[in-house]
Amino acid sequence: MKIFMICSKAFYNKIPSIKKELEKSGHIITLPNCYDAPETEAKYRGTNKHADWKAGMIKHSEEVISEVDSVLVLNYTKNGIDNYIGRATFLEMYDAFRLGKKIYMMNDIPEGLLKDEIIGFNPIIINGNLNKIK
Repeated sequence: MKIFMICSKAFYNKIPSIKKELEKSGHIITLPNCYDAPETEAKYRGTNKHADWKAGMIKHSEEVISEVDSVLVLNYTKNGIDNYIGRATFLEMYDAFRLGKKIYMMNDIPEGLLKDEIIGFNPIIINGNLNKIK
């Protein structure tokens, strides 16, 4: 299965071990946008080019999602928020839902403003068990 891993930059440190485990199971992994250069957005923030850069990243994510079978949302605790899902990750989840892709979540759906919408995406909660990805 082709899987696009999506998450907050704060969780990039968790990606290598998860990627390795999934690849051992035969999955093909696409890493998050800017995974290899997480500081990229900071170069544009506060400039007129930031909106164009952000729009390009959103469009790029949609293109990537259209070519994979599923997304894996890495949602851990960030800044005291359990199972954190940021705005860009939410948009990627929405694109996956809209395009009929499976949505796997590493942990439970977070409490908060978007909980009902995420429930509507019908994600598969794997509770850290990568063997549930099929």
